[in-house]
Amino acid sequence: MQYTVPRIASRLTFRQLQVFHAVYSSLNYSKAGEKLGLTQPAVSGQIRQLEQVLGSPLFEYIGRRLYITGAGQALATHTESIFRELEKLQIDLSEQQGNVAGDLRLVAVSTAQYVVPYLIKDFSILHPNVHITVSVVNRATALQRMEENRDDLTIMGLVPENRPLKVLPFLNNELIPVVPAGHPLLTKKRITPQQFLDSQLLLREAGSGSRLALETHCFKNGLKLKGLMDLGSNAAIKHAVIAGLGVAVLPRLSLISELKLGKLHAVTVPGFPLNRSWCLVYPESKYPTPAMKAFADYMQHNLQQIEAQFKQLQNA
Repeated sequence: MQYTVPRIASRLTFRQLQVFHAVYSSLNYSKAGEKLGLTQPAVSGQIRQLEQVLGSPLFEYIGRRLYITGAGQALATHTESIFRELEKLQIDLSEQQGNVAGDLRLVAVSTAQYVVPYLIKDFSILHPNVHITVSVVNRATALQRMEENRDDLTIMGLVPENRPLKVLPFLNNELIPVVPAGHPLLTKKRITPQQFLDSQLLLREAGSGSRLALETHCFKNGLKLKGLMDLGSNAAIKHAVIAGLGVAVLPRLSLISELKLGKLHAVTVPGFPLNRSWCLVYPESKYPTPAMKAFADYMQHNLQQIEAQFKQLQNA
């Protein structure tokens, strides 16, 4: 049977393509169903219908693993193009109506996860038709996602200098040395940097921006950096310090409650805090969508308000 364009178009649905893309992304029927709110049989049924329309198998099981076929790979290339064109159509229609709408994909390094909700709150009120998704990752993953053009805007601290990027610094990020309540260092009048670093230092994993900032500081000042253990998030390190496992250098804004309650104590150490800026970043070559441009403009025009808001949080 010859599958002509009119015949395929009359039998093909966007829902089938959406289901196919979800299965292609995860190579798992159950995970695709969870993402789309469908049962596994419903996902399988949509894929079978799509295979009947196209006359070719799209996936195959080898053992217990699901693999994409050649026909499936070809379809994946075209569906991604179709979805991109639909996104452009949505943008064009919004611009014609004078509205800012569409998707805004933000990725934030984990040190910025405490900041992002405050940034998007007022923006969402101004632009209720913008659907925002936020992914929280470490710095290495954020840079990889930027290379793959997977997001619209990146919120990070240490911005690479060897890439053509547009950068908007918007808030100071202080990394401060902290110890738990009752720690011996609290009784000392003077703490040397090396003395603090040798007090069972807890570190973020390799690839983290806060770890890189500390490594750079130690290298420039001839300090030895040897951590007791590596942990995968600032929250994990914070609770480990509270539990008495060691000391750490963490973003001040992530510790507001713990410092006020006395669960953690900031100590005075020469050379600290480490001052960095959180920045809004995207590649120079990237064409900004209306939602992306609106968010960047919002940040640019509200820098003083953002700074004042976070000062108020710290002093409340």
